[in-house]
Amino acid sequence: MFLLWLLPKNLISCWMGKLAALRLPLFFREVFLRAFGRHFGVNFSEIQKPLRSFESLQDFFIRELKPGLRPIDSAEIVSPCDGVFGQCGQIQNGQLLQIKGQTYSLSRLLGEEALEFQSGYYATIYLAPKDYHRFHMPLEARVTKARYIPGYLWPVNAWAVQNINPLFCVNERIICWLGEEAILVAVGATMVGKVKVAFDPELTTNIRGSSVIEKHYQTRVFQKGEELGYFEFGSTVVLITKAQLECGAVGSPVRLGAGLSR
Repeated sequence: MFLLWLLPKNLISCWMGKLAALRLPLFFREVFLRAFGRHFGVNFSEIQKPLRSFESLQDFFIRELKPGLRPIDSAEIVSPCDGVFGQCGQIQNGQLLQIKGQTYSLSRLLGEEALEFQSGYYATIYLAPKDYHRFHMPLEARVTKARYIPGYLWPVNAWAVQNINPLFCVNERIICWLGEEAILVAVGATMVGKVKVAFDPELTTNIRGSSVIEKHYQTRVFQKGEELGYFEFGSTVVLITKAQLECGAVGSPVRLGAGLSR
């Protein structure tokens, strides 16, 4: 792991993104993607399109699911993605728990004070390579603002969570304000070529030499469960809400659309 400190993680992730976007020969696609998916434990029965239709590994990573596989719960707040739970709970004095004994600042994560959320609630969801890589609206709302904060691309695995503090505040991320009730933070990681959002095709991550970008919007109302964006490879979502959240134990699975609020 010492070598990880020395490696140019952002540059490697950029190269990986370009490599993953290379067009696969038609005769090779299904064999390669099936082997790749089996290695990581992908559930092929959920994939909407045939494997031969994915022109690149990147296309496969941002694959869509068959309709109806992720019913959206009636709760006010639902899970925005597939994955496993990290830390969840109430924000204490503007601090979120990264791992037992380590906290990080909400204001540093968001790039502003966000006083109305200083005593709110949070849920961290990790996406693995096998997971569905799109993230969706956790509630019905407009996107009012988004901020891209450039940074590092550390991995978000167990080692990084324990050793890189504050991990989610130093990694690249796109932060989406969802009305007045929630904020969704899409955190980049090593090998995540890009994070992209559905409401602004020009807003993305891993831009060399970039600075903080903030944009304001008057979007239409997004329905709960409607697609909000995707990761090119897996990463992490941190959901911040005013409503109290109920999450499973650390490491337990969660699916898009599962109810999170009381």
